[in-house]
Amino acid sequence: MLIDPWHAFTADFGTMPKPWTGFATLIDIAIYLFFCARVSMARHKYKVPAPQTDGPEAFQRVLRVQANTVEQMVYHLPLLWMAAFAMDDAFAAAMGIVWALSRIIYARGYYQKAKRRAKGFLIGLAVNVVLFIAVLAGVVASF
Repeated sequence: MLIDPWHAFTADFGTMPKPWTGFATLIDIAIYLFFCARVSMARHKYKVPAPQTDGPEAFQRVLRVQANTVEQMVYHLPLLWMAAFAMDDAFAAAMGIVWALSRIIYARGYYQKAKRRAKGFLIGLAVNVVLFIAVLAGVVASF
């Protein structure tokens, strides 16, 4: 199929069934990309060439924030989108925004001291548990 760039903005362009969840997803991904950029800057600052992952503790904390975020995203994003369809777009989007804020809290704490990461981690975990329960309820109600 040939894509016509002159007609990209037609009546159907931009039609998204769950726009708020889409927006929250973009915020979640933007947070992750910011953490990736922080790892790149930390590699330069602490002189830790890729692919090395060992270096000063400050570098390791920055790397762990990025790694833990991608580990969480593996199940957060599918739950987020399943909740948008099983429950409600606004509900899922709100959970996505709270999760993004939890990642910021997690990162700020972890950058200072490893033991300060718990609050952000627990908030994010709670969001994902709520999403899981919501999706489970929606799936069970579908039978």
